[in-house]
Amino acid sequence: MKVNKPTQVKGQARSQKWKDVRGKRCRPPINAPDLSPSPVMAKLINEHQASVKKKPNIKRLKTKAKSVPDTKKASPKSEFKKSYAHANGSSSFTMDNDSESTQEWKNFTQSFYGNGVETGDMLGSNDIGPVKQGRLEGKMLNTCVERNDEKNHAVLVMQKDQTLCFRGKCFLTCLYGRVEVMGYTIEEGQPSYPLFSPASHFPLTIRGLESSDDSRDDRSEAAQILRKYLSAASRKKLTGRVMRHSSVILLEPMETPLTRFLSSFPDLSELFSPPVNELLSAVLDTPLNGLGMIPLASDIEGLKISKTQRESLNTLVNACRGDMDGCAVILVCGAKNVGKSTFIRVFINTLLNHTGSVDYLEGDLGQTEFTPAGCLSLSTVREPLLGPPFTHQRTPEHMIYYGQSSCESDLDRYLECLKSLWRRRPQSRETPVIINTMGWVKGFGFQLLVDMIRFFPVSHVVQLGHGGSTQCPALSPEFLRTAHGCQTHPPAQTALDEFTESHSPPRNYVHLLVQSEFQGVGCQGTAKHQRSNEHRDLTLLAYLSQLQSPDPGPVRPLHSLTPYQVPHTAVALGVIHCDVVPTHMFYAANASLVGLCCLGEKVSSRGGPVLMTQTPICPCVGFGVLRGIDTVRGLYFLLTSVDPSILRKVNCLLLGAISLPSCIITAQPGSDGETPYVTSDYSFDLTGAGKLRVFKGLVRPSQIGM
Repeated sequence: MKVNKPTQVKGQARSQKWKDVRGKRCRPPINAPDLSPSPVMAKLINEHQASVKKKPNIKRLKTKAKSVPDTKKASPKSEFKKSYAHANGSSSFTMDNDSESTQEWKNFTQSFYGNGVETGDMLGSNDIGPVKQGRLEGKMLNTCVERNDEKNHAVLVMQKDQTLCFRGKCFLTCLYGRVEVMGYTIEEGQPSYPLFSPASHFPLTIRGLESSDDSRDDRSEAAQILRKYLSAASRKKLTGRVMRHSSVILLEPMETPLTRFLSSFPDLSELFSPPVNELLSAVLDTPLNGLGMIPLASDIEGLKISKTQRESLNTLVNACRGDMDGCAVILVCGAKNVGKSTFIRVFINTLLNHTGSVDYLEGDLGQTEFTPAGCLSLSTVREPLLGPPFTHQRTPEHMIYYGQSSCESDLDRYLECLKSLWRRRPQSRETPVIINTMGWVKGFGFQLLVDMIRFFPVSHVVQLGHGGSTQCPALSPEFLRTAHGCQTHPPAQTALDEFTESHSPPRNYVHLLVQSEFQGVGCQGTAKHQRSNEHRDLTLLAYLSQLQSPDPGPVRPLHSLTPYQVPHTAVALGVIHCDVVPTHMFYAANASLVGLCCLGEKVSSRGGPVLMTQTPICPCVGFGVLRGIDTVRGLYFLLTSVDPSILRKVNCLLLGAISLPSCIITAQPGSDGETPYVTSDYSFDLTGAGKLRVFKGLVRPSQIGM
């Protein structure tokens, strides 16, 4: 791509990865006014504090009720045979196939029991009295957290199996001991990690874990660590709460280009506040509120992992850690809203406790993990995923822009794109591979799953369901021997085939049936920010936030940024999702999101724009907003965060059905007068007013009568 760029505007933003954000320990200070709660939350806090003052003192009973032991809880067995070094810096541990799981694995699996419900078990007692397991809330939370107003951070002491469930966002640093978030173990000595707990997804939970070293002098070491973060009085109070298996964590406020950009839109200003159904359970009078964190009471459920999910995680981690020949290739499938994405995030985080990286093949066009919707990609994950997809947007190793949130209009292109991505993965790499799939499990969608299992060297198929059913036939190896796919069919089982050299027996794999049991399973969320189309908009807005400057300051609307000037003759322009006549191509592409792609052949022009009539399968390096077209000078005006060195390779702009969120055009600050590209006198009732859909999923003879 030949690029002419006019006067450069300061701070052309580039992709911000977690390790770049969390690696800056000298982050710019955040003033208290910047973290002031919204008017709604401020009103609730004032009302809550007033009601607390009016409450009469209640004399509590001295005799406590006895706890009832739960005999149903049993530690899952493990099949580890070797000793492995923990990738997060903890000591190595051994698991024996014939014995019960070691204590470290028990801590992980048992961390999902109860989901924050307080139990009556005691961790022990010292001069501060007995400490209970369960959710930290109310008075219990206030006694184990201290805030430094001068440095605007807080220090929290957690005991083993205590949890903190919250809404909001923060940086977490483990100063002493270790804690767990979504399956990932955070230990002392590691850098800070960003935690995102927005209203669009389930709230995050921080859980204290058992210490791996029993020989440490807990209080003296903790006191030495706290000296740097708290005053003498606060330090003395928290030091008295440190005991065996305690964890000390530092919580700091977090403001990034992503959070600033999202909060600049009125509809998203309360994204990191508790939704309406959680307001009554929000704990509003704690030192954490000023940091951007709202703790939740125990009646709000956080992450819930069912028994079958824990067992499958155990099996999969064993396989990925060396209990099988070659690398594990795990395909995860299931109907919509059964928790596939959450299961995969927990699985990736768990694997990163033991390995340096995990490969991820994205096959879900509608709910992508690392890119805007409409993309198929191959990524190598090296950092934990401690938030929903829009909080960890990144550029994959390989990406293809399919251009739609569903593949039903062109099934063959969808499969060919996945094959192309798989061929780009080094075959010698022994990193575990996770393949995500769509929630389309009936009809052609089910046949696509059959094809994917046959195309890729799958070692495990995890099939999620709910209510005792998988909502489609079980994809076991036995079933696959007779199942029909879109491009594949069962091999002929004849005597001649059995003795021919070309005959290969059906490949075997482990089939795991998993039942999800969280609240609302199988149903799409109806609250604000919880619908699938809103998730897609959040993901795209998060990608566009990379255009913002990494330095603190006001948000710059997109119409104020300086675009690149790209000659019409340097790139080809194509439309993926519908047929557009050449004379209307510029009208369709103007003010739209386009994929920046690299064709294998050189683009040739006779002086005018280059328009494509067929959709290629080619690499995509990122996205841009085509904010204007100058037909007189023959220029495209393009906004993108892709590095200029990579832009030189781009020679194709592809327009798909993934449109810009409406707030980009209607709610950006600084735009006065009539809003461009927006009209109110358009009627889809007119013949030909809507876009023309073309279905390319041809029915094959093997599918007739099915």
